[in-house]
Parts: sequence; structure tokens; C-alpha cells
Amino acid sequence: MTMRERLQELEERRREAERGGGEARLERQHGKGKLSARERLDVLLDPGSFVEFDRFVEHRCHDFGLNEERYPGDGVVTGYGTVDGRTIYVFSQDFTVFGGSLSEAHAEKIVKILELATRNGIPVVGLNDSGGARIQEGVASLGGYADIFLRNTLASGVVPQISAILGPCAGGAVYSPAITDFIYMVEGISHMFVTGPSVVKTVTHEEVSFEELGGAGVHASKSGVAHFVHRTEVEALRGIRRLLSFLPSNNAEAPPARATEDPTDRAEEELLEIVPDRPNQPYDMHRVIERIVDDGDFLEIHERYAGNLLVGFGRLGGRAVGILANQPAVLAGVLDIDASLKGARFVRFCDAFNFPIVTFEDVPGFLPGVTQEHGGIIKHGAKLLYAYCEATVPKLTVITRKAYGGAYDVMASKHIRGDLNLAWPTAEIAVMGPKGAVEILHRREIEEAADPEARTAELEGSFRRAFANPYLAAARGYLDDVIDPRETRARLISGLSMLADKRDRNPPKKHGNLPL
Repeated sequence: MTMRERLQELEERRREAERGGGEARLERQHGKGKLSARERLDVLLDPGSFVEFDRFVEHRCHDFGLNEERYPGDGVVTGYGTVDGRTIYVFSQDFTVFGGSLSEAHAEKIVKILELATRNGIPVVGLNDSGGARIQEGVASLGGYADIFLRNTLASGVVPQISAILGPCAGGAVYSPAITDFIYMVEGISHMFVTGPSVVKTVTHEEVSFEELGGAGVHASKSGVAHFVHRTEVEALRGIRRLLSFLPSNNAEAPPARATEDPTDRAEEELLEIVPDRPNQPYDMHRVIERIVDDGDFLEIHERYAGNLLVGFGRLGGRAVGILANQPAVLAGVLDIDASLKGARFVRFCDAFNFPIVTFEDVPGFLPGVTQEHGGIIKHGAKLLYAYCEATVPKLTVITRKAYGGAYDVMASKHIRGDLNLAWPTAEIAVMGPKGAVEILHRREIEEAADPEARTAELEGSFRRAFANPYLAAARGYLDDVIDPRETRARLISGLSMLADKRDRNPPKKHGNLPL
């Protein structure tokens, strides 16, 4: 054959690989409102930037008639491309080929991508759309999953790993996304579960649909498995692009800075009005965050889960930061099991990838109750404490109102290596709220009073004036300053500059024993 003939053959083989499972199966994919594996990459990546690996790989199974049915690529498209000019590795499972099922060869392609990402310090995005293990390959398929899980684990904390669930993800397949840093799901299309509805019915006799068992809404609001939920695949893929704009390529880099025209010294008059005069009245902490970060741009994570704690990314003076904030509009901003888990995971991600952590604090304590105690609030609350304690990145805290009890300690206080701790004049820092305190300290006096209710109110006022203010903490150096709320943006940006070259480290050890 001449070179031109060989090139013609190459082009034909490439076209064959790009057809996936064929036109009929692609039409069925589109009929479900789903994109093909390659169409998804076209949305995710910069135009023309995708470079493919292993497009001619085929399965090695010779049983159950599969030897007669072979497709180049074997159900997954792998390679690299760019997002806003920055390189990422990707794999995109192709449901039109054997339902995207994972074979030995399929797994090897994904393992190669994960190893390259770890070795070269480049983020990896996995687009999952698979019926699970390829039954005909038996233990070879199961071994392929384990090979992937190991690489996910070794890459954890080294490079950002993002998973999009764009179809079914069941059985052992769920554990790869679960190890990654962020999971995206799409309403009505994404499903994740360890055992499907039929198995659930057989074992527990419960009737449940795919959506009720493992749909996007369930995992966004109840299990906390999904970090982001979108209405369409295109929205989800564009959401991944936005998230990547905040993330560094690896743990040896700082998050990417972005120029802003938002003035460093911008003072927001509205910050004087957001916190109500009445200490028990709620307000929306989103309003505080959006008036302080650059251009009001806050990318919230886990928006539908544990709404009493907000987490996400923003920028201050162009620097990307991780933000945690108690949300007084939900359960008064109290810390509970779900909020503790949500916060701990986010703090550890920020620490692993060099994000300064900015905490906005208005917390009345940990949620009391039998359900919380029996559910393990002690160990789960300790996870958040542990995460803040071990974090060595710059930690900046602003107390806007309540900081009561052990929750004051947990939320990046000076005592657990907080670097810059500020408070607004509305801050109340105490062992507990005035009402609870006077009922303990003056119980007998209140009982013997002619008007117990009036006496309680009087004692509460005295306690609030004496203790529920920021100045006692500031007098001991537990706060670096009490500031005008309008100065918050400027003081945080100044603090980030001051801490830009912070050096801190934990004692040498293999790893700590997080209270799991």
C-alpha cells in the first residue's frame, strides 16, 4: 500500500471510532435528552483543543458472542484538551457502545488518564454514563474498577478531580465519583445508587423509582453526594468550566488569580443594614458575601444540602478564596451533622489546593436533640474542628453576630491557628446566649422574683451588655480588631496580601486519624 492509501485507511478507521455504537443508538441517546460522548467534550473543552488517546482500543472478551461485536474505543473516549486555555485530562463514557459498560480495556484507558493527570499535575474530568461492569468479562471488569479506585485515591489532594454523572452510575461504579472532589448531576438524567430499585424491592420490599432512589434531587438535598445539579447537560458542562476557573492545576500551585476592576477599598453602606438589631432575627448571609467578594461573584457548592452552612469560592482583590459562612436564615445558622460534614470536606479541599479560607461567622452553637446526639454529632462536629485545626493555609474570620459555645472555637477561631480574626460591633461572643446563661446563673433569683419574666429580661440585658460583645475577646487578643462592617472587604484583601507567603506546617506523620 502507498502512503496515501494507508492515510485513507487511517481516516476511515478514525471515522469508524467516532461513530460509537452507530446512528440508531445515537438517536436513542438523543431521544433521552442526552448528548453523545464526543458532543459532551465539544461543550466542555475549548473548540478544536481535544487530543484523543487510545481511539483504536477494543475489548478482549471472546464469550457470549461479544467477539462478533467490536467497536474502536470500547465505550470510552479519552484524551486531553483545554478549558480557557488551561490543559485538563478527560474521559467520556459512550453509552451507545455496550451501554458504556466497563471492560478491562475500558478501565485501562481511564487508568492511563488518571496516571497521566497525577504525574503531570493536571486536573481530570470524568463524564460518567455507564450501565456498570461488563458482565461477560467477570472478574476482569471488577478488577478494572479497583484499578480506577486506586488511581482516584492516589490522585486525591494532588490534582482536582471532577465527575459529571450524565446517565446511570450504579453498583461499584459509584465509588470512583465518590472519591473525586466534585460531582455534577443533571435533573431527570443522572442516577446514582449502590443497588437499584429491583434489588431494593427484593431485599426490603420497598417500592422506589430510579429518581426517588438515586436521582439528582435526592443526592443534592438528602445524601449530599452531589455538589452541583443542573437542568441540562450543557448547563452542567458549562458549570464545570466555571468551577475550573477557580481551581489550580495541582497542589503545588496557587489558585489562578484574575484581574478585577472592583476597587480594593470599596465600602458597602448596605452592610450596615443587613444584620438586624434584634439578635434572634434571621438574615441572608448571601447578601454579606456578595457585597464583599469581587464583582459579587460567589460560586456556591452544595447549595441544596445543609443550607445552614454556606460554602463556595469567590475572589478578593483577584485572589481566589474558599468561603464558609453560617447561614442565619436556615436553622439560625446552627451547626448540625450535615453542616459539619459539608464544611469539613470543603475546608480540607481548600487546604489541599492552597485556597485561603475566609469564614463569616454567625453561629448559636451545635444543634441540640436526641437525633443529633444519637446520630453522632460529637464525632461529626469533630470532623469540622479537625479540618480547621489541620489546615495550614491562611485562615481569615469575620464574626458578624453570634459566636457561642464550642462553635466559636470551631469556626476558625484564633485558638486553632486563625491568622486574622475580625469582628463587627454586632458580634456576641460568649459561652451561650444571654437567655440560657441567666437561666442557669440566676435560676433561684428568677424563681423568687415577683415578676420572673421581667427579672429574666432585666438580667438578660445586663448579661448582654457585660459579655455579649466583641470587646472582651479583643481585650485578650482573641480578635485582632473590631471593625466597621464597611471596611470588611478592604481588611480581608489587606490580610490576604499580608498572609500571601505564610509558612506553616503540621508535625511529621504519615497522616492524622480524622474522626470518621
